[in-house]
Amino acid sequence: MMSAVNAVKPESATDTLVKVSNLKKYFDTENGILKAVDDVSFHIERGETLGLVGESGCGKTTVGRTITRLYEPTGGAMFFDGVDIFKTHESDLKPFRSKAQMIFQDPYASLNPRMTVGDIIGEPLDIHKLARGQERTDRIFELLDLVGLNREHANRYPHEFSGGQRQRIGVARALAVSPSFIICDEPISALDVSIQAQVVNMLEDLQNRFGLTYLFIAHDLSMVKHISNRVAVMYLGKIVETAFSNELYDHPMHPYTKALLSAIPIPDPAVERQRTRIILEGDVPSPINPPPGCRFKTRCSEVMDICHAQEPLLKDVGGKHQVACHRA
Repeated sequence: MMSAVNAVKPESATDTLVKVSNLKKYFDTENGILKAVDDVSFHIERGETLGLVGESGCGKTTVGRTITRLYEPTGGAMFFDGVDIFKTHESDLKPFRSKAQMIFQDPYASLNPRMTVGDIIGEPLDIHKLARGQERTDRIFELLDLVGLNREHANRYPHEFSGGQRQRIGVARALAVSPSFIICDEPISALDVSIQAQVVNMLEDLQNRFGLTYLFIAHDLSMVKHISNRVAVMYLGKIVETAFSNELYDHPMHPYTKALLSAIPIPDPAVERQRTRIILEGDVPSPINPPPGCRFKTRCSEVMDICHAQEPLLKDVGGKHQVACHRA
């Protein structure tokens, strides 16, 4: 097993580690088929962070759970280091699961309250047969140190910790198997604002130290800008815009992205007073019966006739900036 303290950043930071093509995840409900994720494609370069943002219910968490096979996909492909994970038999997924880990939104619900912190962090070591005896204990202590906790914490239970500390335990558990890819599923949304920056800074430090690749799922766009190299915006199961972080925030093109960004407060009162908040009106369509054409048309102030008849596809508008809008 490669110890985390000995891990090094990959030689190449330009190779594609994750490539998702035409991902679909549908759920059968009493009212019909819910299209939670409907034909989503993206890639993540080795060592970078892709931020995935959107309103609650847009499908971003489902994306994360499906590409790790926590949910079985309805369609599409997910290549991890060149291997199509969706075509890999369940019994052969163990190597992939040691390389792809998740940090969950709720730092309490994701931890077994009946297990000590040491056993929570040590469980992945047991499952993947990575360490036993004193080596296992030393590894647990090492991981606690990495996330800013004390070795004495190993014998305590999750309820004895604050929310921020519990999330650090979740991070330590994810790091136990020395992964290369971590899906951060809204890892700070349940934390106090004062703690959020600490956790994000820790994630950045760990990424720089070990060359980790992140899919950072969130609805807090200001924090996403801070941690992400590129950002993808989701709406009702679709990606509607993607670009490098600064480009997206400085030059948003999709009306939905513009509305999301207009809601971010700016600390300078003089600048804040000059801004115009874009209020989205209208109803969000049902993902069980999405409308024809553009799914955002029911809330868009820039809607045209073509938006009712033809679904806009993601197209490159230069500088690796893609947008799915007929006005682009």
